[in-house]
Amino acid sequence: MERMRSSRVVVTSLIVAVVLAFGASLALQFKISASGDDEKAVKEVLLMEAKSIETGDIETLDKIWSHDESVLIFESGGVDKGWKNYRDHHLAPELAAFKNTKFTVSEVAVKTAGDTAWATYRYSLSADYKDSKIQSNGVGTMVFERSEDKWLIVHSHTSASRRGS
Repeated sequence: MERMRSSRVVVTSLIVAVVLAFGASLALQFKISASGDDEKAVKEVLLMEAKSIETGDIETLDKIWSHDESVLIFESGGVDKGWKNYRDHHLAPELAAFKNTKFTVSEVAVKTAGDTAWATYRYSLSADYKDSKIQSNGVGTMVFERSEDKWLIVHSHTSASRRGS
C-alpha cells in the first residue's frame, strides 16, 4: 500500500512538472507572438514596401519579399505566383512606366503568431501613366514570415475600391 502511494506521488509529480514546463513554454511563445516589437517590425516592413513602390526601389523590395516560389500576389482578381515572376513581369515594368507616383498606406493593423504575421491596411495610389492619371484606393492584406530574425512578405492581396465608394 505504501508503495502504491509512493508511485502515485511520483507519477503525480511528473505530471505536474510536465504541465508546468508546457505552460511555461506556451507563456514564452505567447510573449513572443504578442510582442509589440514584432508588430512594430512588421508594420515597418509594410511601410517600407509602400515607400519602395512609391520610389520604384526594386532593390529594397527584393530584400523584404520572400523569394520562395510559393509566394502569391492577388491584385484585384489577378494572380502572380512567385516573387521573381511578379517583380520581373508585373511590378518592375509597371513602376518604370509610372511617373509622379504617390503610394500610401493607412489604418494598418498587425497581428503576430509565432513566426507568422499578417497586416490589414487601406492604400491610396496615384501616378501618371502615359497620357492619363491613375487614381486607386483600396484595401489590402499581407502575410509575413520571420526568417533569420527578419520579417519577409510571403503573400499580398489588394482590392481596389468600387468606383464611387
